[in-house]
Amino acid sequence: MTDHIISISGRPGLYKLVKQGRGMLIVESIGEGKSRFTVGTYDRVVSLNDISIYCEDDDRPLFDVFASIKAHENGAKLSFNPRKVSASELHDYLAAVLPDYDRDRVHDSDIRKLLVWYNILVEGGVTDFGTEKPADAEALAEGDAPGEKKN
Repeated sequence: MTDHIISISGRPGLYKLVKQGRGMLIVESIGEGKSRFTVGTYDRVVSLNDISIYCEDDDRPLFDVFASIKAHENGAKLSFNPRKVSASELHDYLAAVLPDYDRDRVHDSDIRKLLVWYNILVEGGVTDFGTEKPADAEALAEGDAPGEKKN
């Protein structure tokens, strides 16, 4: 599910990829309205799977950060409006959720957008951020075939 969530430069909100055609995408807005429209090759489209947050050691995928926020908020929307809090409150919140984020490279606007996107996803019913590996994925990582049991 999360591999079909995209951001479109110049358009607010997040979108779900419905179908891909020749030279265009059909997308549906996540959240209120559920409007569908086409996106051409002139729009800059980025999958949320391709976005990560700078950390001290290694970058963290965006959906891992969303999963941390979900755990911190018990699966609910944020208890505050990220558009109306100060920069120091944004950094304090992200430090509580992701203690090792790089404070020099992650800007206020990045944190604000991250938190707004989290709220959009929760409002749209997208709360499975895919951080847990299914049993078959773990078996493949260990070199076994799916469903094969170890002795």
